[in-house]
Amino acid sequence: MVFSSKVFLFVFFPLTVLLYLLTPKKLKNYTLLLMSLLFYAFGEPVFVFVMAGSILVNYLLALLIGRSSSPLARKWLLALCVALNIGALVAFKYLAFLTGILNALLGTQLQVGRITLPIGISFYTFQTLSYVIDVYRRSVAVQRNPMKLGMYVSFFPQLIAGPIVRYADIAKEIDSRSVSLDDLVDGVRRFIVGLSKKVLLADTFARCADKVFALKAEELTTPIAWAGILAYTLQIYFDFSGYSDMAIGMGRMFGFHFLENFNYPYVSASLTEFWRRWHISLSTWFRDYLYIPLGGNRRGNVYLNLSLVFLLTGLWHGASMTFVLWGLWHGAFLIAERLIKRRGGLPGRVPKPLKHGYTLLAVVLGWVLFRSDTLAGALHFAGVMFGRESPGFKPFNLAYVVDARLVTMGLVGLAASLNPLGAVRRLAAARPAWRGALHYASLALAFLLFAASLLFVMNQGYSPFIYFRF
Repeated sequence: MVFSSKVFLFVFFPLTVLLYLLTPKKLKNYTLLLMSLLFYAFGEPVFVFVMAGSILVNYLLALLIGRSSSPLARKWLLALCVALNIGALVAFKYLAFLTGILNALLGTQLQVGRITLPIGISFYTFQTLSYVIDVYRRSVAVQRNPMKLGMYVSFFPQLIAGPIVRYADIAKEIDSRSVSLDDLVDGVRRFIVGLSKKVLLADTFARCADKVFALKAEELTTPIAWAGILAYTLQIYFDFSGYSDMAIGMGRMFGFHFLENFNYPYVSASLTEFWRRWHISLSTWFRDYLYIPLGGNRRGNVYLNLSLVFLLTGLWHGASMTFVLWGLWHGAFLIAERLIKRRGGLPGRVPKPLKHGYTLLAVVLGWVLFRSDTLAGALHFAGVMFGRESPGFKPFNLAYVVDARLVTMGLVGLAASLNPLGAVRRLAAARPAWRGALHYASLALAFLLFAASLLFVMNQGYSPFIYFRF
């Protein structure tokens, strides 16, 4: 079920809110658990049992770790937990990919049948792992109520495509929470912002990007290639950040305060800064549960640690060499930036616009790998971007993929991705009289965005979020 679908907006979510409001306080978690399982079962009726099994296994292992006083036993239980979670992820997501690599290396002909990937497995696996690891570290108390843990893992706003919510961040709110009027207003407004990002912006850019990447290699031209990848650059940002906004907004409506997942990543002046702003819940997860335990900046080979983290970051996104190379592409830039900084930085003062330009170019080229189905396709696409077109007649020109709506939404998207309201908020924070005006102006804008979004929802078909694939 997609947040921007008619059935969700007009049936499931209103019904969930109504049931939640009518449920006694002590039973509200059970209502959310039930509705979350129904939400997942709507699209994955079989794999809901896989998620339920994951919840049960991690609940029991966390209980055993919490009760054990033996350091060795705790380590073995944690190792078993990691093995079971990663093993399930490998079985569903990476088995065919790894079999292909093995066949290429050994010349074998091993075959793996078609395996359907459970939606959201990468997200809820990382959530359960973070919970058990935190119990092992004794940074959180073990949750003894399996229903509460089940609600945490399966909570529908963040279940399918994140953000990756850590148990430690909402443990208190699972046990006791309330929803103020400010929470409700902020939650509704945030949900509308996310919905408009998805249906008004991301879906518009998707039509251009999908057309371009569906063209045959010999049909691509340099202008069309640039139009397609720039459209995809805006699409993936507004699609994913829009989902995160909707998840954060709905969480707020139910009394949960999820951490931010995006912070205007396209304003970054380095790839290091980009990863502090992009998919924050994933980058901090790898930092806290892999990079720092490996030694981080203090022990071992920091460059090897970074390489491993970004290799796995790419692999987390998909079982394909294009994703692996996308991760290593970003890792290489972070290593280069660290080396330059360690050696005193670049000579002279580099203008900030030049830093922004370098960062955006590296990110955009990385999206070519991310969006392409094959490495050969990605290399050809990148070559066409820089003038290496295939010879022969080109049946399509730029007008095939670019129209007035795309240009208009592109300008809006470009402005929206550069934090245009940041200066306004800073001014309003310093002037009490402005705060009220900004509040009501934002509510009026949210109402207009919601009306426009509903018009688009009513006139378009099924449009899944990009990160449903992961």
